[in-house]
Amino acid sequence: MKLKQLILPILLLAATTACERDDVLVESEASHVTVPTFTDVDGFYLLNEGNMGENKASLDWFDAAEGTYYRNIYAERNPNVVKDLGDVGNDLLIYRDRLYAVINCSHKVEVMRADDAVRIAKIDIPNCRYAVAANGFVYVSSYVGPVQIDPHAPRGAVFKVDAESLDVVGSVEVGYQPEQMTIIGNRLYVANSGGYRVPDYDNTVSVIDLDTFEPLDVIVFDNASNFHCLTNDRQGRLWLSSRGDYYGEHSDLYVVDPIGKKVVKEFDLPVADMWVDDDKLYALSSEFSFVDGEESTAFVVIDMNTMEIVDRNFIHDGTDAKMKRPYTIAVDPISKDIYVGDAKLYVVSGTLYCFGADGVLKWKNTTGQIPGDIAFKGNKINDYE
Repeated sequence: MKLKQLILPILLLAATTACERDDVLVESEASHVTVPTFTDVDGFYLLNEGNMGENKASLDWFDAAEGTYYRNIYAERNPNVVKDLGDVGNDLLIYRDRLYAVINCSHKVEVMRADDAVRIAKIDIPNCRYAVAANGFVYVSSYVGPVQIDPHAPRGAVFKVDAESLDVVGSVEVGYQPEQMTIIGNRLYVANSGGYRVPDYDNTVSVIDLDTFEPLDVIVFDNASNFHCLTNDRQGRLWLSSRGDYYGEHSDLYVVDPIGKKVVKEFDLPVADMWVDDDKLYALSSEFSFVDGEESTAFVVIDMNTMEIVDRNFIHDGTDAKMKRPYTIAVDPISKDIYVGDAKLYVVSGTLYCFGADGVLKWKNTTGQIPGDIAFKGNKINDYE
């Protein structure tokens, strides 16, 4: 199962397991990958998902001042935690001085010190998916129900966590199987997928008033559903990706006016993962189809002001041809280095590629299984208040 994209083919996973199972995960290790750099970015954490049911979620750390990549650090930093990090790492967030790892199938959010990844607490949230933070609170989307396909699966929820006490202080019901969220002013927008209710996918974005923490509105889409990625631009527009239905309805990217509740632009562009840096949106443009069983990827840059594609392949040295399953993307807010995580065939160790802003490979290193999410650490960058 390709976990970030929810219900991708279990049969594909089964078919590839036999031929690649001999590539086992290496225990904790350090690799010097590049020259030391000294900026407002100290480095980044990378959360590896690991396959469902195998308890292989893991955490890596890149130390920019050393130029060293540390692989699988969680168990080493937390030797007394039973079962280590857990089952399926789905999202990663740094807020203030704490690191939050959303562990989907272990139904928990692991809270660690951002400085050294030592555990502070565990927050129990059922079938949790993604996290965002603002004004002293962390908001976590949740499927609520069991991890299973079910046409009668319940509506999801967003849980509100006090970032100081780490107590869950509230929850709000949203659409079915909610995924990523974004905040504009005092409103929290939630992309609903309905992925457990296949083929009856959800076609809504829920709106929550953060002042009252109550439902405020629902944006309904007539010709799109199964939403996944969600972010916003400086004009207050939503950038929303749909997964499609893996058959005739294709994955796509939409720009949405949330006040007028209308699509401003449709790109006809499949999106597996995306990252915003300044006024640019970097996207891994790929989708899986049950019809032909194939998946191809483009590496796209969009100017969010003009809403125009400015580069259809930001990798300029041919390295993209060596990747098997580009899965996650991130951009350093200072150096503008671009990171692409390759999950390969999902059942083996992945690879993280670092490209300069010129699209030329600077370094690469082995990761854990299914490199999923990156959180940059530094006192002066946006996600480290």
